Amino acid sequence: MSLTTILQHCLTGISLGGAYALIAIGYTMVYGILRLINFAHGDIFMMAGYFMVFAMASFPWQVAIPLVIIGTIVMGVVIERVAYKPLRTAPRMSIMISAIGVSYLLQNLATYLFTAIPRGYPEIPFLKKIFHIGALSASLVTFLTPVLTILLVIFLMLLIKKTKVGMAMRAVSKDFETSQLMGIKINNVISATFVIGSALAAVGSILYFTDRMSVTPFSGTLPGLKCFVAAVFGGIGSIPGAVVGGFVIGIAETLLVAMGYSTFSDAFTFLLLIVMLLFRPTGLFGEKSTDKV
Repeated sequence: MSLTTILQHCLTGISLGGAYALIAIGYTMVYGILRLINFAHGDIFMMAGYFMVFAMASFPWQVAIPLVIIGTIVMGVVIERVAYKPLRTAPRMSIMISAIGVSYLLQNLATYLFTAIPRGYPEIPFLKKIFHIGALSASLVTFLTPVLTILLVIFLMLLIKKTKVGMAMRAVSKDFETSQLMGIKINNVISATFVIGSALAAVGSILYFTDRMSVTPFSGTLPGLKCFVAAVFGGIGSIPGAVVGGFVIGIAETLLVAMGYSTFSDAFTFLLLIVMLLFRPTGLFGEKSTDKV
């Protein structure tokens, strides 16, 4: 395998990792606030793909992209209000079962509404333009994805560190009950978390499906699990950790496929999860939890 080919595959892996990172941030943010693994997040990503299919059928891409992001945000907030908010004081297992139920509901709803036949993902013209950098050539989306991911993460970190909403998020993630006693509006903070996570899932779906060109009701299942692994690998609750985990899994998966081990590319992700849980259960950037007495 020549150096150019290796670099080409690395570039593809970095692009895929960027899309994974954006989705993984949604998992890690919700867990940081609610201590909930939102298993429906991968299916929100899948529904965003269908939103784009139908939005592009009626509007130009300049209008369709904002509509898809707004629609995905609304869906994420509605799911939180209907399926998670009533269980706020219930045992943690109850809300996790609710998340699994929402995941299956979205998959079956998509199958009922759109059938299981793959739908062609619309082509966004400027994202598919081929660019050349030296010996490397790829579509604009391949070059744009990691750059956009880094910019969005920087913006998100500034939001969390410098704004009032971000301070409230950090307070709630440290101590839910005390934050409530201090006057922080918990429901608003949780809604803001779902807004950010759903918006990033929508952007991630655009970048992901643009290269894969089709959507099915189960398109979010495996990518969702991989992004969950990315969040755990980096340290669930850590945004930089989710980004690093996304890039690691994207690059490793692409290189395995390039070397002819495509059969094992998915298995590698879960092997990585097992190894990480065995040797560093808190992930690369996770903090050890301490029991309060």
